[in-house]
Amino acid sequence: MYFLKIDSSPSGVSASLTLAVCVLFGGFMGMLDDWIDLKWRYKAFMPLIAALPLIYYAIANPYNALANTGVRTSIFVPFVGTIQFGQFYYYLIIPVTVMVVTNTINMLGGLNGLETICPAIILIGLTAMSPTASQVLMIGPLVVWLILSAYNFVGKIFVGNTGSFAIGLTVVAFAIITDQKLGLVVSIIPYVFNSVLILLTVFFVRKKASVAFDGKRLESDHRRSLVTLITYKRPLTERQVVIIISVIVAIFTVLAVLAEIH
Repeated sequence: MYFLKIDSSPSGVSASLTLAVCVLFGGFMGMLDDWIDLKWRYKAFMPLIAALPLIYYAIANPYNALANTGVRTSIFVPFVGTIQFGQFYYYLIIPVTVMVVTNTINMLGGLNGLETICPAIILIGLTAMSPTASQVLMIGPLVVWLILSAYNFVGKIFVGNTGSFAIGLTVVAFAIITDQKLGLVVSIIPYVFNSVLILLTVFFVRKKASVAFDGKRLESDHRRSLVTLITYKRPLTERQVVIIISVIVAIFTVLAVLAEIH
């Protein structure tokens, strides 16, 4: 799209190139993690580097009310109204959003299909909510990711941290570029819930989430993550757990679509 001069950006700053840079950095970061096993204190803040092109894009493409294009520095919250962040949106909200979304998506995985199907559902929702011109940005990534999801679900391919961080940055970058802040926040609620459970137990209980596998079914004797919450004293197959979590993500994605229609 960038070389063919086909771009959804209202200014000279390329939306497709900005998205590509973020995706490539996510892939590089994940590959580095798979290779040398990065510590969490590094993984938590490395996505801030990917926030830089998004900040530049947002500043270069301010919202145009007449054309209804560009990036707003505000967010509409149902029952509350519009919250205006001003310059804080560029230098605080975008970096924090990139960091949180990327890491929360990476933290929900470990089962065949879980790291691919759920982000694919969110991407489909965000693409459906975006303007037609912006939907072109997602054709390539979405097709590739859906193929990976199909193979990953049946256990024929493992995306690892390389794929997890890449898709996490794809989700957050596309949402920021297409100005779908509310939709993004609502759709990743299951991810945030999972991360909060994990972090609370790590910091306060000093224990990590784990599931027992008897060769056929997964079961947990604690509730320290979304997976262990679902399998708590309830033996389920790996595919059943993945399907349940995918349905939960799909429900919140539908709610996100409805929230964006205001």
